[in-house]
Amino acid sequence: MSEIVDQPRLTTMAAGGGCACKIPPGELEDAVAALAGQHYDSVIVGLDDGDDAAAVRIENGLAVLSTADFFTPVVDSAYDWGRIAATNALSDIYAMGGTPVVAINLVGWPRERLPMELMTEVLRGGLDIAKQVSVPVIGGHSIDAPEPIYGMAVTGTADPDRLMRNDAAEAGLPITLTKPIGVGILNNRHKRTGEVFAEAVELMTTLNADASRAAVEAGVRAATDVTGFGLLGHLYKMCRASGVGAVIDSSAVPILDAARRSIEEGYVSGGSQRNLAWVHEHLDADAGVTDDDLLLLADAQTSGGLLVVGEVPGHPVIGETVAGDARIRIR
Repeated sequence: MSEIVDQPRLTTMAAGGGCACKIPPGELEDAVAALAGQHYDSVIVGLDDGDDAAAVRIENGLAVLSTADFFTPVVDSAYDWGRIAATNALSDIYAMGGTPVVAINLVGWPRERLPMELMTEVLRGGLDIAKQVSVPVIGGHSIDAPEPIYGMAVTGTADPDRLMRNDAAEAGLPITLTKPIGVGILNNRHKRTGEVFAEAVELMTTLNADASRAAVEAGVRAATDVTGFGLLGHLYKMCRASGVGAVIDSSAVPILDAARRSIEEGYVSGGSQRNLAWVHEHLDADAGVTDDDLLLLADAQTSGGLLVVGEVPGHPVIGETVAGDARIRIR
């Protein structure tokens, strides 16, 4: 089915876009701080360390993972937006080393401003991604909303003894990144100009299933996915939860060429700037590391790759963990 003609550009109908529309990390942590500290014998991973999904032990050898993720349009193509949002939601399960089992749709739709046929295209995109990994999408919930919103709640399973967590990083291990960064900058440019970056769409619709499986098989115990808080924000959260520091080789971080060019031309999202401001006091940048370098490393990703403490075959090592107090050196 082709896109509906004479429609408003989807990315112009929301203040933010993709994971860049997240509440800033500092504000979010303050808001949910009072909710942490709940203790149940069955809960393996809860709110305390801001992990990618909750993990609950239901019997010996089996944990259930639960997560939800949704956002406003990151591209103007309704079908591609659906694919991106579904890939991003499934990623939370993969980031913890799990296997998604079932998903339900979460939709907000301005039905008086956008045709319902367009919503069908969004849902079709999400369904097509879920089909790639044999995850049934069964129902969901929708509301009439001022902005279009789409995502999924996903349930998965995992071996509780092989979970990948935010708080399990150890010093002296390599750090691996499984996707290039820079899609946040390109999404910002797309929203402002209408230019389409096929490489960004391709990355955002590439599932982290294979990378997750490879990491678990390699014995990895600490990982997260790189989304709205950027590489530096998610790395800092993992270092803080684990009580370690990190060194990042900025020249080893894979970055989309179009993103490098775009940042030089001023296409930087507010989300990326807020990310950098939040983590800046925990950074030690060597001489030669530019402001643009830091903004790229803080770029608010949508449906990014896995950030893994350990080596994952076929993916670049971008640094290492070190003993320390959650400081990140960038060289």
